Amino acid sequence: GRARPRAGLSREKVLDGAIAFVDERGLAALSTRKLGAALGVAGMTLYHYVPTKAALLDGMVERVLEQAAGDLTPVPGQAWPDAVRAVATRFRAVLLAHPGLLGVVATRPVNSAGAFRILESGLAIMTGQGVPLAWAMDTLNSVMTFVVGHTLAEAGQTPGHEDSHDGEPPAPDPAEYPNFAAAVRTGAGLDFAARFGRTVDILIDGYAAAARATPAP
Repeated sequence: GRARPRAGLSREKVLDGAIAFVDERGLAALSTRKLGAALGVAGMTLYHYVPTKAALLDGMVERVLEQAAGDLTPVPGQAWPDAVRAVATRFRAVLLAHPGLLGVVATRPVNSAGAFRILESGLAIMTGQGVPLAWAMDTLNSVMTFVVGHTLAEAGQTPGHEDSHDGEPPAPDPAEYPNFAAAVRTGAGLDFAARFGRTVDILIDGYAAAARATPAP
């Protein structure tokens, strides 16, 4: 029969254990059997909490999103751009703390109850402040896609090929690439955190302006 739930174990503990496993050993090493061993239980026991590998991956994404979302209860008087900006900033921090999960977050669609709750909270804040639903969906999708893409570049690893870097890349030849070489030499435009903050502001401000200019349906 099905393995029984185990005292002291919960879905959250299993998912957090899986995230810690990936942090330490990489996504390619993750299996139910190895995760069970790391948690000190038989792999079959985990099927009660995550019946498939897909459910395990979706649950890990859900946990990462929950950490990023924090408390999405609307703050009285807080404008929606500030709420979206805060979530984007936390999302980047969580992804940088768990770079092994970037490939999963980037490629698995949002398809868990926890992820739906987070999306619904953001949409409720925005539509509650008069943003048309289509613009609210576009805003959240664009900002979150940017966070993932930017953070993938920032983490600087090809998921599954973490050992493929051989030291620093060669510097560009100033004779052939004068502007790029100057940027590399001076660091101009190479501050990831500054670029991230600026671009999130530009995305949010641009969508806010477009939504204001769009007649209500």
